[in-house]
Amino acid sequence: MSIFKKLFGGSAEAKTLTETYEGFEITPTPVAEGNTYRVAATIEKEVDGKRLSHKLVRADTLQGPEEAQKACIRKAKQVIDEQGERLFR
Repeated sequence: MSIFKKLFGGSAEAKTLTETYEGFEITPTPVAEGNTYRVAATIEKEVDGKRLSHKLVRADTLQGPEEAQKACIRKAKQVIDEQGERLFR
């Protein structure tokens, strides 16, 4: 972490926000790889009293953490639309 970030409290990472979509909770978790971020997210849902989780990782990479987080949410929504609860099988 640079001295300026230490002094002024900045962070290199974007704030992670969980978003609910169609009953699923999506948490973007972009993976830093050098100067880019790989699209990744955790998709969770409670089914029959059990918390189910699926880790989504894609080959897509983007330049900034904010842009990557938006792409993580977008990709997760696409997977939910395509597979629904079958994600957890």
